[in-house]
Amino acid sequence: MAQWYANGVAAAFGSTVSGGTPNIDFLSDTINIALLTSAYTPDYAAHDFFNDVVANEVSGTGYSAGGVTLGSKTLTVTAANSWATTAAISTAYTLGRIVRPSAGNGYVYRATVGGTSAGSAPTWPTVVGQTVTDGSVVWTNVGVAVVQWDAADPSWTSSTITARYAVIYDRTPATDATRPLMCLIDFGSDKSTSSGTFAVTIDTLGFLVITV
Repeated sequence: MAQWYANGVAAAFGSTVSGGTPNIDFLSDTINIALLTSAYTPDYAAHDFFNDVVANEVSGTGYSAGGVTLGSKTLTVTAANSWATTAAISTAYTLGRIVRPSAGNGYVYRATVGGTSAGSAPTWPTVVGQTVTDGSVVWTNVGVAVVQWDAADPSWTSSTITARYAVIYDRTPATDATRPLMCLIDFGSDKSTSSGTFAVTIDTLGFLVITV
């Protein structure tokens, strides 16, 4: 899953200056995803616009500067009791998965320690921030609703490139110095293609998720 840039959050609400106008309209603006090399050093606190990362953008066959535009964008808000994924017994859960109890109690829970759930359901805490151990999984009460930013998986066909990161940003403003960064996906290591398809698989929860 992607990690927000701090200034991207601010841009979504206008800016850090009183009276600032909104900088990101996710559904209406052109939102691009670009690939970066391992030479890039992420700075989630200070980096705010595409000019902070463009020097480390990849180049190669099948890749155009600026990346590609995300398609099929969605922004959804789901109340806890409508969350589709219910907790199951004796089931493996990876870090970050979000569930609700099978009998909805108005809250959702995130796996803050991945593992396998127990053979019976835990007693779910009803205070945000409280945790419960369920087999080897630790669930944390993370709120009453889930906000998700999602899009179709982007790809570069017939490409020969090497990338370590993918950055998602708003390309609608006119210059790189005014195009807000939203978030960064870290592949964990360099990924390469040689006359093949470089595909970025967006997490099943979406590329950005906030619980409230």
